[in-house]
Amino acid sequence: MFKFIRRMLVLAVFLFAGYKAYLIRQDVKQVMTYQPMVREILNERDTPANEELVLAMIYTETKGKEGDVMQSSESASGSTDTINDNASSIRQGVQTLTENLYLAQEKGVDVWTAIQAYNFGPAYIDFIAQNGKKNTLLLAKQYSRDTVAPILGNTTGKTYRYINPISIFQGGELYVDGGNYYYSRQVQLNLYIMKIFNLFLTFVIFLK
Repeated sequence: MFKFIRRMLVLAVFLFAGYKAYLIRQDVKQVMTYQPMVREILNERDTPANEELVLAMIYTETKGKEGDVMQSSESASGSTDTINDNASSIRQGVQTLTENLYLAQEKGVDVWTAIQAYNFGPAYIDFIAQNGKKNTLLLAKQYSRDTVAPILGNTTGKTYRYINPISIFQGGELYVDGGNYYYSRQVQLNLYIMKIFNLFLTFVIFLK
């Protein structure tokens, strides 16, 4: 009986993993439909941003399933949901990312600080420049709690549950109105996920 239950549990885990892999594959395929648009927009300007990074950010933000695929409305107008077409969203997102990357170079901080600043705002780059010049989860969490959240009204450090593959081993919570202090790590993880699944898709196409 115990062996049967164990086999059923293994089967359930296997089926769940297969289902999740299928969903990720579908999301990656959706995001990759924006590749020509991303390439075209990147070619419009001199930028240290690259195609893979922008696509990973699209994956992180919306999986390519919303009009504002890079959630860049707020950086353009100060308000959410003011951009509704993909090209404008990507163009604004690339502009913000480019400004962050150049500022990061100027301040001597790492690239992932610039990526985290896409979520927190460019003042985060100055914060990291004054605190070791390297983005860390501890510093991002501190900035979220002590700077972002209070500015937006959360002065008590109130949190809420936030579960994803990065946060699950780091407490699984975020500060209310404090942005996402896991953001740069999510982009980094999604960059690898997209590379792996794109290699897999290329292999499948090759076999055909």
